[in-house]
Formats: sequence, C-alpha cells, structure tokens
Amino acid sequence: MNNSIFKDKNILIAGATGTIGIPLVKKLQSLNSNITAVALDDLNNANDLLGKNIKYLKLDLRDYEKCENATKNQDYVFNLTGIKGNVGIGFSKAASYFVPMILCQTNLMEASFRANVSRYLFVSSICAYPRSEIHYEENMWNGLPLQNDKYPGLVKRIGEIQAETYLHEYDWDAVRIVRPSNVYGPYDDFNPLTAQVIPALIARMLNNENPLNVWGDGTARRDFIFSEDLVDGLLLSLEKSPSCFPINLGSGNAISIKEIVEIICDVTSKSPEIVWDTSKPSGDLIRKLDVSRSENLLNFKPKTSLIDGIKKTVDWYINNKYLAKNKSDVLRKLNYNRHGDL
Repeated sequence: MNNSIFKDKNILIAGATGTIGIPLVKKLQSLNSNITAVALDDLNNANDLLGKNIKYLKLDLRDYEKCENATKNQDYVFNLTGIKGNVGIGFSKAASYFVPMILCQTNLMEASFRANVSRYLFVSSICAYPRSEIHYEENMWNGLPLQNDKYPGLVKRIGEIQAETYLHEYDWDAVRIVRPSNVYGPYDDFNPLTAQVIPALIARMLNNENPLNVWGDGTARRDFIFSEDLVDGLLLSLEKSPSCFPINLGSGNAISIKEIVEIICDVTSKSPEIVWDTSKPSGDLIRKLDVSRSENLLNFKPKTSLIDGIKKTVDWYINNKYLAKNKSDVLRKLNYNRHGDL
C-alpha cells in the first residue's frame, strides 16, 4: 500500500462510528491523514468510540446542505453510511432502510462531485447481487436481489449507477466501488433483535441463552470478512482500482451457519441446546463472492481467519459491553424508527 497517497490528505469518513468506520479511522490516523468523522452519534458516544483527538461532526446527511458543508476542502471521501440488520429487518423495515440510505448516498456523492473531491469510495454490498451461488462482479444486473435484500440491495445499485453518470457526463473519475461480503468484528451491533448472525450469536451465547433458537436449518452458507481486513481492502481500492470498476472484497469462501454456531460455542466455551427454527427465513442457500478481481488487481487477501476474527470479536465484546450496549441503543434509536424520526 502506498501510504503517501493518504499522508496529510483531508479525508471525510461518513458512517465513521460503524463496524467498518472505526477501524478505518484508526488506520488512517496511523497514516497521518487529516480526518473528519461524520455520524449521527452524540459527541460523548463518538469520543468513546473514536477518541477525543478526531474531528467529529454529528450530521444528518439526508440534508444536502450538511453534505455540502462536510465535503468542503476534502481530498477524499469514504461513504460507509448504511443500515445493517438481520434477514427479518431487511424486509419488515423496508422504508426505514430505503429512504435514509438513498438520501444520504445521493446527497453525499453529489456534494463530493460539486466539491471536486479527487477520490471517493462508495461501499456497495453483497446484498445487491441477484440469486447465484457465486457472485461475479459482472453479474450484478442479471436479476433482482433476493426478496429480503431487495430494498437495500437496489439502493446500493442506484449508488453505483449514480457514480457512472458523473463519469459519463462530466468525466468525474473519483469514484471507486467495492462490494464487501458479510462484515463482522469489534464495534458491531450486538443487539440480538437487530444484529447480523455472528454478533447476535455471540451476544446470545454470552448471555447464556439456552436453548438457543437459530433461524433456518443451519445449511445456509455465507462469505464473511473481518472488519480490519476489509479496511485494508478499502484503502487498496481507493489507491489502485479504476473509476467505477466494482471490486468484490471478501474471503471467497462460504461457511455454513451451523459451522458458525459451532465455532462461537467453542470460542465462548458455551454448549447450549441448539434449536433450528425452519419456519423462519434464512436467505439464499449459498452466498459467496468471487474474489479473483481483488486478488489480481489489488493483490488483496484477508489476513484474519474466521476463527481468529470471531475470537477477536468475542474478546472485544466481553471487554467493552458498555460500548456495545451504547452503540446498540444508538442504532435502534436512529436506524429502525420511521425515517422522519432519525
């Protein structure tokens, strides 16, 4: 990685208090960047998560003027904004996903274009892909996303198309696009009502839930990437990838939910009775990224094994339950109310 492209650069990170945003802030600090962090957390909570020496702005990026103010004099922008959630929430809270996400991403990219930002990273998602056992970048448009992911998936597709329109009409070639697999790690949402599978299972096991009810039959397989590894991929993408050329960032492996449960049981030294609830949705049977493009173009491979990543996540959660609860409360308040109440 060419650290010089980040040294002394003014860099805006939108969604800075999220699972990806926090390790990205820390990494860019080590590269001597001038960081402006933006999120919806209160200042005290942001200071707990990011440290007091980071310039932090509490901004609602659905407001275009606030996006304009945030992007002034910025060299690079990372758009990490989005709403994470489990399979059920992706459908039942459709408007609470769709409206804030599309407003934030549209406004931030437009403001960055007008501010002549030189590099802009748009973080898309594996959920934007249509049903397929292996997701290749060129197959994005071969159908709609899975029903449970339709709304957030289509929003991410719109962001990718928005980037293309600036390139075609104005030759604004700043935007790089990445499509991560399922991200997990410290600073995640551990609230079992809203969290994705790994943090939800960690919290439930450490809270001694027994029996442990898990959606589906355990055979669904997913591609996971540890948050700190993803950050390395994001920086390489901003540095090396061509404009508007989507790149998958994941492990390239798919592991079953049953195996995830077994790993978390082992790491947490818990052995609850596992009850598989086949009446609940579990999404695609397999969801895996082809990572040839990131390996060949970026020379990127995740460093952290799934077992080690889960161990690090469990250790963080045990030692930071106050931060985890605080973050969960913020997410519930901000992300899952009606969009007018954010």
